[in-house]
Amino acid sequence: MDRKILSYLVKNARVPFLEIARECGISGAAIHQRVKKMEDAGIIEGSRFIVKPRALGFKICAFIGVILDNASQYKKVVKEIEKIPEVIECHFITGHYSFFLKIRCNSHQHLMDILINTLQNIPGIAKTESFISLDQLIEKQVDICTEEQ
Repeated sequence: MDRKILSYLVKNARVPFLEIARECGISGAAIHQRVKKMEDAGIIEGSRFIVKPRALGFKICAFIGVILDNASQYKKVVKEIEKIPEVIECHFITGHYSFFLKIRCNSHQHLMDILINTLQNIPGIAKTESFISLDQLIEKQVDICTEEQ
């Protein structure tokens, strides 16, 4: 039942609980209780509006592979990366790079400025490699209704 409730909330976090209750065949109070339990369990973290960066002028989406001088510096480097408003995701990964960043910029010049004057000046960063996204083809959340196999 929780997966079914989550599937409705993922599609539209503003859907009224009574509407979900009708679809699930249980009371609105039961939906409210189940959602509260999922929040308490850390399954749900609030709800939010999705802002489309392109609509605000952030037309450039880039991914940056970051190589560190020394892996032990990663906590200090992350604190500095976190201060860069254009960085919207930072992943500590396996493989060639230490971090993989997703950033949004309003132009190629803006991207170049972030790379040269901000990111590459952070102590501990040895090298970066940039990948510019030409188009986002898929954007979705985890399929809530998929049963574990």
